[in-house]
Amino acid sequence: MPTAPHPQSTDELYQALQENDRRPYGRTRTVTAEELVDAAEQFAEPVPLVHALLELQEAYTYGAEPRKSPVVFARLLTLFDEQPDVFDERLRHMLFWRFKWVAHALRQLPEVPLASLRQWLTEMRDRYEKADLGLQPYYGQAYQLAAHVGEDTTLAYELWAARTRTRLSDCEACEICERALYHLTAGDDERALRTWEPVLAGKESCREEPTRSVSYALLPLLRTGRTDRARELHLAGYRGCRRNPSMAQEVGRHLEFCALTGNEARGLELLAENRNLFGEVDSPLDLLGFLTGVEVLLQRVELLGHGELPAAGYPGRTWTVAGLRAEVRGRADDLAARFDARNGTTAHTDRRRARLDRAPLLDALELTLRPRSLDDVAPAAPVAAPAARTAAAVPESLPELIARARALDEQGHPDASACWARLRTLVAARDYTHPDDPAVGPLVRLRADLLADEASRAGDKDEFAVAADLYEEAAGLYDDAGLPGQAALARASALLAAAEVPVEDADATEAKAAALTAAHASIVRLHEGTPGLAPHLEARLLRMRATALGLRLQTSGSQEHVAPVLAEVELLHAFATRHDVVGQVSGALLLRASTYALSGDLPAAVTEIDTLLDRLKAHGPAWHLPRTLGLRGRLRLGLQDAQAAHADLTEGLRLAADWPADAVDAARLHGDLAQACMFLGRPDEAVRHLTRSAELDLRHGSRTEAFCTYSNAAQLSLDLGRVEDCIALLDSLLAEPDVTAGELDDRLVAQLRLTRARALHAGDDLKAATAEFVALAAESAGWDDDPGSHAMIAAETAVLLGESGEFGRAREAAEQALAAHARDPRYEQLSNCLRELARLQGQQQGPDGLADALAFLADAGRVADEARAAGYEARGRSLDSALAYEHGRVNAYAGAYEDALAALEKALALLGEPGADQDHAGEWAECVRLAGAVEGIYLERPAPALTRLDAAVARLTALGHTDETEPLTSLAARLRDEE
Repeated sequence: MPTAPHPQSTDELYQALQENDRRPYGRTRTVTAEELVDAAEQFAEPVPLVHALLELQEAYTYGAEPRKSPVVFARLLTLFDEQPDVFDERLRHMLFWRFKWVAHALRQLPEVPLASLRQWLTEMRDRYEKADLGLQPYYGQAYQLAAHVGEDTTLAYELWAARTRTRLSDCEACEICERALYHLTAGDDERALRTWEPVLAGKESCREEPTRSVSYALLPLLRTGRTDRARELHLAGYRGCRRNPSMAQEVGRHLEFCALTGNEARGLELLAENRNLFGEVDSPLDLLGFLTGVEVLLQRVELLGHGELPAAGYPGRTWTVAGLRAEVRGRADDLAARFDARNGTTAHTDRRRARLDRAPLLDALELTLRPRSLDDVAPAAPVAAPAARTAAAVPESLPELIARARALDEQGHPDASACWARLRTLVAARDYTHPDDPAVGPLVRLRADLLADEASRAGDKDEFAVAADLYEEAAGLYDDAGLPGQAALARASALLAAAEVPVEDADATEAKAAALTAAHASIVRLHEGTPGLAPHLEARLLRMRATALGLRLQTSGSQEHVAPVLAEVELLHAFATRHDVVGQVSGALLLRASTYALSGDLPAAVTEIDTLLDRLKAHGPAWHLPRTLGLRGRLRLGLQDAQAAHADLTEGLRLAADWPADAVDAARLHGDLAQACMFLGRPDEAVRHLTRSAELDLRHGSRTEAFCTYSNAAQLSLDLGRVEDCIALLDSLLAEPDVTAGELDDRLVAQLRLTRARALHAGDDLKAATAEFVALAAESAGWDDDPGSHAMIAAETAVLLGESGEFGRAREAAEQALAAHARDPRYEQLSNCLRELARLQGQQQGPDGLADALAFLADAGRVADEARAAGYEARGRSLDSALAYEHGRVNAYAGAYEDALAALEKALALLGEPGADQDHAGEWAECVRLAGAVEGIYLERPAPALTRLDAAVARLTALGHTDETEPLTSLAARLRDEE
């Protein structure tokens, strides 16, 4: 806990109080406030102590420590009674305002007798009357006590609601919430929502609103059919209350909302995020509301048969859903009983029972871009997504199960995976007994089979080194089992996997191509040196030979490597056709089509795929159809036929539902379909497919690829203005165990956090966005291998600090960005940052900030000079003309109008006359507008300003840029009116 140095003067005390006021509510702020009260007591002046006590009471009130707030207020009231002159108008207002805080705190404590609550309200009334203050705030507190107790609420409501507001009334947003809750309690959802609308729409707000109102409005919105609005408000409202002890009840209502909309998995995720509330909420009333919401969620999860799932609960032990529910139920029942005993009613028990008895309002409401089920969050969640097709039953008999697994594996059938998984579990058991059956073979063969299957799954996850080792181990066991054909196949698989291990080399492409060439040669020798191969084994070896050369072509892109692949494919196709190895016939045709595609002959590839699809529909295997349609979809994307690609990929996904997702690469289908949607101008659909693709990769264990895809989905949702969707998705990802444990690539995590910070900024949460950017800038400062990224992050951080008015820290961040830029130039980003900082400082500080603003522009000028010398061309505005314009704007903010006009004239000269390009015309028109405003309004020279504006309007109109003329004609009209 902080022990700040005690201020040695009242000035230092006031500075410390201001610094503490910027901290978020919580233990750090509260402890600091306590220390500052101790410090204030050393001064002979009472005013600093009053300020320190006010800060401490605020920390207790919003830090969820209601027991301590009345004690602090008693000291303030004593000071007021003894030295009223110490309290100026502002302090006096704050003192009388906080009578309401004490009334609220006392209601939250069941140990405080009801008579004491009423006595406090009498004290408040007497004090208000003596001070000649209106009594509407008193009646507001009287109503809230009546609503809390559950008696005489109608009369109390009318006595309050009919009175005129005063300066000491609760803010409009808080009073709207109380009125809406009155109607909600009466069962009138529609009237409650109408009353709430100004708050829910953001027209009225305060420190607690709209977060409080949103949490109450969620269920009424569902009951009245406004599901989209409920979803939107849940995402925004939850972010406003999460992990906040003083808003524990609001968190509980969001958990309840998840439980009643089929989002139990999200509810458990949010519960884990708010685990701190179990130990940090000191208010019994807030704790009761939170625990009841928790119990609604846990009850629902247990009713769905998932009582053994892990759940985040009280610290000090691990919890299951069922165990935590029992604990929560006991504690919440006790709290409700204590409040009812104090109040002499059953209101709290009844309200709690009503929440627990409420049936789900919707079977499923998709709340986030990452919809998950309880099966997904189970520790042993299956790798593959549930399939629509009913897979063949796994045989119960062990010999039949082994035979079935081998037969399906020989065909390449997706159902083999389920059989191997079952066998892996059985063999791992301590009491496993291998069948004494010649048809099954020895245990060593089965262990080899299981290793080969494990190696295949590792290869699917791009874990090539692991796969190679497992295949080699399997080959040795096949040798021991007397199966040279199987051993050769495993060794060939090991060779191919080893060739795909990433190479850390200056010329990784050449090295990988060479490795694949060597692997192909070794596989050919293995093939030729292993006599007596069964047709299905020989076909697989031929397939590996062709695959090795296909991968070499994919790596090198060399036309010289095309013919060898096609030659191997012909060998495979001929052999598989002769021996009727159906799966390898289609495999050969697929390889041929892929080779044409890699060689750049897309029409030939499509023709080949068309032939293959006809064959698959006639002869199978059916599980090859989704991948084949996926390839044709990608080819059609390459041919710029996005509509046909979309149709193929959609059909591929439809058929993929009949098979395990990893067997048909459903994740790739979703990813390609997202690309097709973007080509077709359907970005919202693209977001859905990206998230589906990522979640499938995550289930399959391809976590890095999944997070990369999720990162793209988050960025796209942000680009679409779906800010809350973006933030909710990233919050969920950043809470994943491997992220919190630091196991995921740190740069990928940083990218997720960077997108989240930008989304927070777009969502007007400047404080949270700035904090995240500052943290990222500090971390990226250590990226010696990537100074350009640090330059970009530090530049964005500087701008946010400037928006917050912290120009000292903004300058420090800008200096970091410039230093990193010197090592890895980011001309446009740095110029944009420095110009924006100058604009912000000029706008916020006027003449006082001119010197520092011009210093930022001087830095931007040096960046522009460097860019020009390096031959860099900006993708957006010209750095020089943009700089000249900013000089004009900054000088105008500072009242240096002649300098401003001269700079704008320079900008116009650099821009030149407008042409057909709309962006250039818009920039030119803005320069003319500002020059006209400076000249005509501030320099009071309307005649030349009007000449300038009229000429510009004529020029733009002639070029067809009518939209750009509107601000110019509006300014001209104003100047003429003022003449």
